[in-house]
Amino acid sequence: MHRVLRNQRMLAVGVLAVLVSGCEMTANWLKGRQTAVADDTVILGAPEANTYLTELYSLTGGDPATQAEIFADAQAAAQLTPGTSSRLRYALVLATPGHAEEDSVQAQGMLRELLAQTELMTNSEIALATIFLNAVESRIVVNNEARRLRSENTRAASSEEEAVARRIAIIEAENRQLRESLADAESKLEAITSIERSIREQADETDPR
Repeated sequence: MHRVLRNQRMLAVGVLAVLVSGCEMTANWLKGRQTAVADDTVILGAPEANTYLTELYSLTGGDPATQAEIFADAQAAAQLTPGTSSRLRYALVLATPGHAEEDSVQAQGMLRELLAQTELMTNSEIALATIFLNAVESRIVVNNEARRLRSENTRAASSEEEAVARRIAIIEAENRQLRESLADAESKLEAITSIERSIREQADETDPR
């Protein structure tokens, strides 16, 4: 169990590292730098990208209690003050694998809604939302395929179990028939033996010697 949890955390950290890497323009967006293409949009009160990433790093590397605290705080903020930044924060927490409250489907919906109103987001937030949405959608496809394969395996195993059960039932029926036939044969043999014994006894009684 500890090995599984450790592997999940390592996987989550690896996924996060891939998500925040990529092309140079995206990296610059995430660091809040200006690019040669366009300046980052200024949104009053919007957190810097490092704020999101620091929390997500703590989420993937933290123990269950830390993860639960981060999730609860992000969820409460999104519900009590449902602004673009608080909703994005909550969506990113939901989209990050490696903790108990990860929910790819809910994260997908929230990220799509956020990206439908990018005028309220900084370029860094747009980049984060886009990267995590792509990762979430890929994970959903993989999970759906895994569920399909498990379902097929379950059906195949069920069919095999039914076939085995049918074969066992046939064998048991044949064994019952054989036992009945054997019992009938033993009964007939016993009757024949009894007749032969009776005949011998009668012959002995009539023998003049």
